[in-house]
Amino acid sequence: MITPDLLLDAVLPDGSTVDVHLADGRIAALTPAAARHPDRGAAAEHPGVERPGTVRLGGALLLPALVDGHAHLDKTFLGAPWQPHRPTADLGAQIASERVQRREVARLAPVAERGEALARRMAALGTGHVRSHVDVDPDTGLDHLHALLEVRERVRDVIGVQLVAFPQSGVVATPGVADLLDAALREGAELIGGLDPAGFDGDVDGQLDIVFGLAGRHGAGVDIHLHDGGPVGASQLRDIADRTAALGLGGRVAVSHAYALGQLGLDELIPTARKLADAGVSIMTNGPSRSMPPVTLLHEYGVRVFAGSDNIRDAWWPYGTGDMLERATIIGLQGELMTDAELRFAADLVTSHAAAALGLADYGLAPGASADLVAVAAGSVPEAVAAHPERLLVLHGGRVVLDRTR
Repeated sequence: MITPDLLLDAVLPDGSTVDVHLADGRIAALTPAAARHPDRGAAAEHPGVERPGTVRLGGALLLPALVDGHAHLDKTFLGAPWQPHRPTADLGAQIASERVQRREVARLAPVAERGEALARRMAALGTGHVRSHVDVDPDTGLDHLHALLEVRERVRDVIGVQLVAFPQSGVVATPGVADLLDAALREGAELIGGLDPAGFDGDVDGQLDIVFGLAGRHGAGVDIHLHDGGPVGASQLRDIADRTAALGLGGRVAVSHAYALGQLGLDELIPTARKLADAGVSIMTNGPSRSMPPVTLLHEYGVRVFAGSDNIRDAWWPYGTGDMLERATIIGLQGELMTDAELRFAADLVTSHAAAALGLADYGLAPGASADLVAVAAGSVPEAVAAHPERLLVLHGGRVVLDRTR
């Protein structure tokens, strides 16, 4: 589609009304709407006629593209017939059940088809970048990785996809996984994942030695699933922080879920938060109903907190829409974020904080930034978080992904 060269009458997150000028897929300039002169451009010569490619937003709120910091594109059942949820007793049983169900669903719709359907749904809702964990284990080998590498290429014009090699069956507990993770990083995954070093593998040092060893060898980032709670989980968080600092990986390591942080007393929570902040370890949450990390307290102590959708319509749960503004709402409700300032913070979790956690360059609403933008039918950021607004315009690298302005 034609790339707009000018977006008129956009309201920025700070409340200012501006004209946004685009060129070559980037923001060229932001000019106050009040500075619009009658002698500027083709519209002055022909009143009532816009320049080709111009989009008039009419005071809609313009945000930088939403960012989904944690998803599982290879797990989704979207694109296949509805799959009833199958309850299980524990994590191990759930993983075993998922293996069976994903084989069944793969016969109905392959991984790449389902992953692309979800990625395109995310893009149409204004998500410009997603970090997807992808299963790497002896059951799937690298098949899911190869499928998502194909998806990433197919959707590159509408959404950026970052891939984490995720050991869903553990690292130490399952022979051969370390070699598969090594191969995944060689073949296109940007980060290496982990899974409950104590609770699943029963060997904290063994798993972290492999994960951080491969990260160092490949120059990769790290994003570890950590569901282990209480002091056991907190101890692992401090171990991860120590290894991050020792390897100089600050800003490139994340812990997803980190339920322990929502279960600690302040006497252990605050020292753990300080260690995470000093090491540059980020924390991802999807706003679970129990044990959500205390996002505002962590932020106050300097920990970067960001948001992800996690599982969407898969074997783990039947819910999920791919809408990151809805995810900000869920986190806001769980964290009792009510004031305008707190709702703005909730929006940060799905925009600037998530972009920083993913290491996105040229992100934001400033001259020179990539034109990854979403306009929503809201008058302010707090309203955008609270009201589930319609997406009016979505751009990725200046390309039109969705346009409901005409």
